[in-house]
Amino acid sequence: MSQHQVTVEWQRHQAKFVDNQYSREHLWKFDGGAEIAASSSPQVVPVPYSNAEYVDPEEAFIASLSSCHMLWFLSIAAKHKFVVESYTDRAVGVMSKNEEGKLAITSVHLYPQVIFGKDHLPTQEQIEAMHEEAHHSCFLASSVKAAVIIEKVES
Repeated sequence: MSQHQVTVEWQRHQAKFVDNQYSREHLWKFDGGAEIAASSSPQVVPVPYSNAEYVDPEEAFIASLSSCHMLWFLSIAAKHKFVVESYTDRAVGVMSKNEEGKLAITSVHLYPQVIFGKDHLPTQEQIEAMHEEAHHSCFLASSVKAAVIIEKVES
């Protein structure tokens, strides 16, 4: 078992607060020292109470799933001696009502584009198998109720 810790900090900064007109800007602090400016999504809380330039929790959730999948894919490709030159994913999360009628990220669609080195190229079947293994290995994909769908796999 392992534990992962993040500190989330928010300050009122003189806002009245009880009128619900306060900044949602806050800071995520990670154990390695990285700090990320975060805010609610402007699709959920309007500007100026949200900051569209900051990362919002929904984006972070989607990025985490994409990142987890990518890291497993890279590990699996290396294990099979395939050299990956680059990996790009334009992940998309869909927010809609779930079975209980609550707003939720109900699916996350991954669109990985992988460029392999020219010396030892995998077949399309091998690429799809590596993505499938990465999906089943990803701790985060195993932790959520939302469907995580690997869309058109390109190489």
